[in-house]
Amino acid sequence: MVTYFRGAFVDDREAVIGVKTHAFNYGTGCFEGIRGYWNVSEGQIYLFRLRDHYQRLVQSCRILGIGLRHTVDELCALTTELVVRNGYQQDVYVRPLAYKSSEIVGVRMHDLDDDLTIFTTPFGKYLPAENGCRCCTSSYRRVDDNAIPARAKVTGIYVNSALAKTEANLNGFDEAIMLTHEGHVSEGSGENIFLVLNGALITPGPTENILIGITRASVIEMARRDLGIETIERPIDRSELYVADEVFMTGTAAEISPIVDVDRRPIGDGRVGPVSERLRRLFDRVVRGQANAYRHWCSPVYPGVPAASVRA
Repeated sequence: MVTYFRGAFVDDREAVIGVKTHAFNYGTGCFEGIRGYWNVSEGQIYLFRLRDHYQRLVQSCRILGIGLRHTVDELCALTTELVVRNGYQQDVYVRPLAYKSSEIVGVRMHDLDDDLTIFTTPFGKYLPAENGCRCCTSSYRRVDDNAIPARAKVTGIYVNSALAKTEANLNGFDEAIMLTHEGHVSEGSGENIFLVLNGALITPGPTENILIGITRASVIEMARRDLGIETIERPIDRSELYVADEVFMTGTAAEISPIVDVDRRPIGDGRVGPVSERLRRLFDRVVRGQANAYRHWCSPVYPGVPAASVRA
């Protein structure tokens, strides 16, 4: 397999960092997760909302003071070439990572070298709960924006998520729901959250310390355009989860994952609800380039290349 590392395409085994690397020691990096979906009938991989992901990476870098030497267009081209070089004929996950690469001991963000790597890996379901997920509210609170900026996808912030995820899993749940320090619903360990309540979608707004998700934005548009359902952004109390008609999570890894139980309380009738299911089915078509209205979200990797000619 091939990875983009320090300005070149190299074998995975050559894409290594030293133990003194600043980002390794202090979490001083930011990243994106980008999914590519294999369309069997077309012999094509579609990278979902590729430009949007890189525009968010640029924003994350600005917040952290990381200098990117590539434009968004160049990053998109590099990613497409990387997937082609690896010859995938299956769903794939792309991880661009911009980070402080100096091998220096000392806590700071300034006067350090910046670097970029992009790697790929086959990727299936992140939350393989076809009949819905069981979640708990976590004892770990979501980090505030004035502590670590939540709108930046910072590597170090994911310790907060990992603690919540492990707590949930060890207690028998599929995923954690994190609250803000004020007690409002924020997000999952790696997902945004939506409630279906009184015929509307309700989701926490940016001030609730959420990562402003790209799948989240996609769901808001699909719900309005295809289901005629508007989305309300507002603070959500924990108890509202218990009385919602439906609850689901969204994210690049999680896609659209319905929740059927929170804190051992069934949501609705305890089964995947109709709105969640309609959105999940539509999303699966959209990301594979099968919905013409959303084709502009899908970047083909193998233009004009039949499946038989793609290297396995």
